[in-house]
Amino acid sequence: MARASMVGTVALVAVFYSLLVAAPLEVEGVVTCEQVISDLSTYATYLINGGTVPTDCCSGVTSLNSAATTTDDRQAVCRCTEQTVTTLPGINLDNVRSLPGKCGLDIDFNISLNTDCSK
Repeated sequence: MARASMVGTVALVAVFYSLLVAAPLEVEGVVTCEQVISDLSTYATYLINGGTVPTDCCSGVTSLNSAATTTDDRQAVCRCTEQTVTTLPGINLDNVRSLPGKCGLDIDFNISLNTDCSK
């Protein structure tokens, strides 16, 4: 079981690396997709498996939240997150939705794959 979890984690890191290096996503705003993907990688294991939220996981969420200060930034984070989450197998949307609250962040929007990032 532990070996399967490690293999899954290594595969997930490889996917994040390929997204960062091979095919960066383009969006407008100060926050880049590379930054979003980098922050997402700190809590990818939680997004798949759930459970207790690791400290570094909340650091990534807090960093991303702090960086997204303007409407353009928040829209960029929304688009990048949506594009990244839909390309990664095994992400549990309930874990995605619960993460900000578990890290003590109060966000003013519903996390959904149907979110209109332009609003």
